[in-house]
Amino acid sequence: MTRQRGFTLVELIVVMLIVGIIAGVLVLQLRPAMQSYLAIRQRANLTSQADAALRRIIGEVRTAVPNSLRYSWESQQTQCIEFVPTKDGGRFRTAQDYTNVNQPQGATLVPGVPVTTFDTLTDVDPTVVPRDLVVVGNVNRDDVYAGTDVGTIRTIAGPTPNVARNTITLETATTFPAGYEGGRFLVIPQAERAVTYTCTMPTSGGTGTIVRVTGYTPNAAPWKTCPTGPAILVAKVSDCSFLYHESQGATQQSGYLQLRLGLTDGDESVTLTMGAHVENVP
Repeated sequence: MTRQRGFTLVELIVVMLIVGIIAGVLVLQLRPAMQSYLAIRQRANLTSQADAALRRIIGEVRTAVPNSLRYSWESQQTQCIEFVPTKDGGRFRTAQDYTNVNQPQGATLVPGVPVTTFDTLTDVDPTVVPRDLVVVGNVNRDDVYAGTDVGTIRTIAGPTPNVARNTITLETATTFPAGYEGGRFLVIPQAERAVTYTCTMPTSGGTGTIVRVTGYTPNAAPWKTCPTGPAILVAKVSDCSFLYHESQGATQQSGYLQLRLGLTDGDESVTLTMGAHVENVP
């Protein structure tokens, strides 16, 4: 008869107690490290979201129509910035070609004189289509919103060899501001006549949002009540601030936009501040 060998009940209990003690010690040692790792990952995620949101806003502002950026403060919890976006731009013919007088002459755009057709000296992007808008020499901030220096594209033709890269025909004769000598035009997409970023902050916690609002017909005057919409740029907002300072002068040739954004998720919070110089020369 073979004798069976094994552990007694007492031995098993002793082993279980020892393993439990060791596991408890390991948990106490590893738990802070794991919590720290999760907190760092959470803060890194919030930082990435805030950085992407601020860079998106600044990137669009830098390509906007000069002198179109305006700021509205509705309340301590709500504020917004509005600007007119662009999709293309280039140079237009300001005078006849006196060097090659024997070549066919193109259509010029003279500020202060009604114009229906003008030639471009640079290629127009294929994304520019009829009903898009052309703006020239936006010196005063609210002119582009009121449509003072804006024409609507009817057709885009060309290129015409030795004459023009493209020929733009407007729906109606448009008089662009007199005295402008920059020779540059910008194209505004018809689907986005203006863009507004609205920040809504809660009284506490990270339940606020920044939304991007577009697809509306802009008003000549700035917003008194900031608009809202479903297109959320970033959520979990606990703090935000839009500050815009223009340099002094008739054309506000430059400005400085400062953005502050704070995000909160659970017990973790991050705050980023980002600024950008805004070129306002038409």
